[in-house]
Amino acid sequence: MRQITGVLIGAGARGRFVYGAYANKYPDKLKIVAVAEPDEERRMLAAAEHGLLDSELFESWEQLLVRPRMADIAIVATQDRMHFHPTVRAMELGYDVLLEKPMSPSEDEVIAMIEASRKYGRLLTVCHVLRYTPFWSSIKQLIESDAIGEVVSVQLSENVGYYHIAHSFVRGNWSRAKETSPMILQKSCHDMDILAWLIDEPCTKVSSYGSLKHFRIEKAPEGSTERCLDGCAVERECPYSAIRIYEEAETTDWTRFITHDLTPHGVREAIRTGPFGRCVYRCNNDVVDHQIVNMEFESGTTASFTMSGFSHDISRTVQIMGTRGEIRGCMEKKDIKLYRFGKEPEVISIADEEGGHGGGDEGLMRSFLKQVRSHGNDARPALTSAEVSMQSHLMAFAAEKSRLAGGKSIALTAQLISNQLLNSIG
Repeated sequence: MRQITGVLIGAGARGRFVYGAYANKYPDKLKIVAVAEPDEERRMLAAAEHGLLDSELFESWEQLLVRPRMADIAIVATQDRMHFHPTVRAMELGYDVLLEKPMSPSEDEVIAMIEASRKYGRLLTVCHVLRYTPFWSSIKQLIESDAIGEVVSVQLSENVGYYHIAHSFVRGNWSRAKETSPMILQKSCHDMDILAWLIDEPCTKVSSYGSLKHFRIEKAPEGSTERCLDGCAVERECPYSAIRIYEEAETTDWTRFITHDLTPHGVREAIRTGPFGRCVYRCNNDVVDHQIVNMEFESGTTASFTMSGFSHDISRTVQIMGTRGEIRGCMEKKDIKLYRFGKEPEVISIADEEGGHGGGDEGLMRSFLKQVRSHGNDARPALTSAEVSMQSHLMAFAAEKSRLAGGKSIALTAQLISNQLLNSIG
């Protein structure tokens, strides 16, 4: 099994703790040979983790990709609005590309990346990691085996978790849609992708409602302050207190995302001065904290999706209703029950997998590296190739258009036909 070499573009949370960590865990399968990262501290940490020389470190993707190809693959894990240019340039140089989701907040850029993949003959795989999990793979197999007959309706819920939404989408990097992506694209394109995969036919209509209901200045409790350490009178009662989430929590591991200095002093300093110590009611955030999406597919199958930041845990639950049975499941509990109508319910066993996203992170990496090794000899498309992922991105784009239009139904087929850029990809 040939070791694959890679360049890492973006050494933030996903870059370091998922893709970089995979290389460290399986050095015979993947070796990181260069890193591009503008943050010096992150860049030097990545250098230490992968044994890189100064000549293998770059402050920007432009500095890295001005050079001839240095490796087999490029892993693009930059912020959402910085995906397009390094991805296209990397493919132009001959890299196969693993691209963090979402592909881009721009419809035109999504299509242009697919065109570039075809033009340069390079793999472009999107990190829709849920398809690679034993949980969702088992559900897909049940549907394909006709265990519940024809799928009629699906209900999917993403419970973001009160501490996750406060960290990532109120205080953190994905708090403003125009700087990153709308919530339905950034967080929930995973869910659009799973629905598209399970139902396995074109989505034709989408409508959506949602808003930023809670994390607003007018919701700030009396006695609250600009920062949690400014003498806030309600800090001890507030579930979103930075002190509780980063210093005192026993079940979450969010502290490593706010500082590289994990000493008590370092954590306290990050809360005192950094963005993650701000009051959640006084941040400059504008993405929704709850949203629902209704979808109709080509055969008449329907699906509903609910995203909410107001849940005690981080989890996904699903109910799939067919003409001869029903499937219910909770991803985080690894719980799938099959109800064949008129028969006793069956508990479906799920294999244990290591890694984040229920084993999806490592499953994605194994699949991508295998395809890179066989590139040119395997005609089968990647499970989450860019062309496959386009469907879920268009669903998310349509959902956001509907939400902004007050829930107006968006005809997705008409949208595709009217977009002349699609002509070039068939």
